Amino acid sequence: MFKKFMLTAALALAAGVAGAETFEVHMQNKGEVGAMVFEPAFVKAQPGDVVKFIPTDKGHNVEDIDGMLPDGVEGFKTKFNEEFELTVSAEGLYGIKCTPHYAMGMVALIQVGEAVNLDKASAVPQKGKAKGRMADLFAQVK
Repeated sequence: MFKKFMLTAALALAAGVAGAETFEVHMQNKGEVGAMVFEPAFVKAQPGDVVKFIPTDKGHNVEDIDGMLPDGVEGFKTKFNEEFELTVSAEGLYGIKCTPHYAMGMVALIQVGEAVNLDKASAVPQKGKAKGRMADLFAQVK
């Protein structure tokens, strides 16, 4: 009986991991909403999903925005021109920026499950064009 339970649990876990979705986000010098963008800039994911950031133009990186991660999620900052895979594990909002183009509005927002940190994340002040773009992204949170 115990072996059957363990096998069933292992298969369920494997199915959950196998069911994880991968979202591709392109880092671009020019996109649909203007210069210096992540496309798409808003991703709705579930815990266990992967968000893959792909540099399509040189000079971009991926960094969390201070104060805009769910509790317990470790911050990150990549090197320039490198692909980066972020496995989102905790529910909440993940604020993302390209370090050199942040004030130009190169930001993204990932919602994982419920937006449990909405008040905290939306209270973080933004710079330059990032302020307007981030407001547009928060409007997509459900």
